[in-house]
Amino acid sequence: MTWFEAFILAVVEGITEFLPVSSTGHMILAEGIMGMKSNDFIQAFIINIQFGAILSVVVLYWKRFFQTMKFYYKLFVAFLPAAVFGLLLSDYIDMLLESVYVVAVVLILGGIVLVFIDKWYNKVSDDQEITYPIALKIGLFQVIAMIPGVSRSAATIIGGMSQKLSRKAAAEFSFFLAVPTMFAASGYKLTKNYTSITTENIDILIFGNVVAFIVALIAIKSFITFLTKHGFKLFGYYRIAIGVIILVLYFVGVDLTIS
Repeated sequence: MTWFEAFILAVVEGITEFLPVSSTGHMILAEGIMGMKSNDFIQAFIINIQFGAILSVVVLYWKRFFQTMKFYYKLFVAFLPAAVFGLLLSDYIDMLLESVYVVAVVLILGGIVLVFIDKWYNKVSDDQEITYPIALKIGLFQVIAMIPGVSRSAATIIGGMSQKLSRKAAAEFSFFLAVPTMFAASGYKLTKNYTSITTENIDILIFGNVVAFIVALIAIKSFITFLTKHGFKLFGYYRIAIGVIILVLYFVGVDLTIS
């Protein structure tokens, strides 16, 4: 992996991880366009730079992470469904992840949902407190995101809006929920690839995390502002376009490798 490839992948991770556009789909596109051939270190790199993205949430919302223990209990309740189903369906999820076609189709279908989501869930409750039942329901929506291409961010935000949370409240809880979810999932996957990280490539890994952290900081702040004002429609159209592009590249024979 070159420094340029590391930079591009880290930028893609930082931008797409918390937006409802599917980071998986964009990683496929980025790797395919750059002609990268997957290996153990590239897989470890893509998994590891998620930690830089996670750190951006903690830094931006650090005050929220020093609240009462109720905050962590609710995150745990929301995290639990994905933890249980992730362990039970791990092999099946990996099988789906090998299919570029599945990712592209799900991107398009998810985009159609986002185009209309603001009309479907346009009633907002005056009380924006996230109760334990609401946290659990959002957690169940997160399980849907195990299908590659769905987008964890999109699923959990939609889950929050289905419980009459505002776009901003739903998005922020989605960010908070990303911390334990991504940390657990990335940590688990990294145990399978950690041997590929050596003293010779650790510097490029640190570089990727720093880039992902900085880009994610900017992406989260910009996303909240845009979402509050304009909603999801543009993201829906964007997902459809990316899905179509991946399908076209796939059918014309471009080697799109999923790490």
